[in-house]
Amino acid sequence: MSIFGGVAEDQSVRVLLRAENSPPGARTNNVDWLRQPPPGRRPNARKGQAAPTIGDASEASACASSRRILVTGGAGFLGSHLCERLILEGHEVICLDDFSTGHSRNIENLRDSRRFSLVKSDVTRPFSGDVDEIYNLACPASPLRYQADPVQTLKTSVLGSLNLLELARERGAKIFQASTSEVYGDPHVHPQSETYWGHVNATGPRACYDEGKRCAETLFFDFARVHGVAIKVVRIFNTYGPRMDPTDGRVVSNFIVQALRGEDITVYGDGLQTRSFCYVDDLIDGFVRMMNTPPSVVGLVNLGNPGEFTIRELACLVVELVNSRSKIVLRPLPTDDPRQRRPDIARARDILGWEPRVELRAGLERTIAYFDELLCGERTGELRESSSRIRCSI
Repeated sequence: MSIFGGVAEDQSVRVLLRAENSPPGARTNNVDWLRQPPPGRRPNARKGQAAPTIGDASEASACASSRRILVTGGAGFLGSHLCERLILEGHEVICLDDFSTGHSRNIENLRDSRRFSLVKSDVTRPFSGDVDEIYNLACPASPLRYQADPVQTLKTSVLGSLNLLELARERGAKIFQASTSEVYGDPHVHPQSETYWGHVNATGPRACYDEGKRCAETLFFDFARVHGVAIKVVRIFNTYGPRMDPTDGRVVSNFIVQALRGEDITVYGDGLQTRSFCYVDDLIDGFVRMMNTPPSVVGLVNLGNPGEFTIRELACLVVELVNSRSKIVLRPLPTDDPRQRRPDIARARDILGWEPRVELRAGLERTIAYFDELLCGERTGELRESSSRIRCSI
């Protein structure tokens, strides 16, 4: 099916369609998927409109400040949690994802909400529409994923940001950029504050992600200076929690899956390199707080947990919590892998009144429970069945 601005109903999820013959970068075929209110929304219904409970047809009263919010990468790990939070707050959410790394199971619990719309598209393709706020979370974040297609990764960060900034300029919308601690590279300053310019290999295998995010930050601040676009930019440090992809190669998901399967725990290098791990609920709270700051607050703001652990410590804790017999094995350290990473969150505390609350042990227990259920479902075929409940026609 090939239409512009069309709408299809499937399992109570409104899926807005794009044209399948629209090539990346083509500016003649804008996906005009947001100009008209989707089914179930009355014109001028923002003020006082009812807000449905997620997964329930019943509705509760919405606040007068209800907004229409676009979340790119909304079917991903972080994006799905953000969509859920925004809907619970009474906002209308348009989730845009090309499902290259996102998954339908992550947004399955949103399918009955009349405030949720799903758009299957790529941010590198231009689009237009009526939105109040934009959260840009579109980009693979694990080295395994972003190095698999480095050119597309770079295009997602740069062209995607450019398209979204143009949309924000056109509509007068606030726009949030989920940048990354990877802009600090393998840092010579510890912990890393927002004033540190970083130590990044601009031509290495990780550069497609690191430099793409750095370029995106430049675009955001130039659009603010030149066009007066209202921007909000944060830098995310390592985050974990339910809905992580079990196959994306990130350290927390790797260790948990290996421990649950009784496999060897793969540690790269000597395991003495350090990371700081923030639970997903804490991070999403930081996102929302940042978006709700006054216009004078644009960023940069670090969001992460300042608690610092060696990779060996993390591996041992996962083995303990899973009660696994897995052994730790060492493998060569990948090129340009940072030796240490820890956020200075003084600015987040001061400006946002934010700091993480979930301790690593508690967060890992919740994450392990999620992966245990996911792997059990995979073995019984339930995961494959649930994945087919939401289909995006293009």
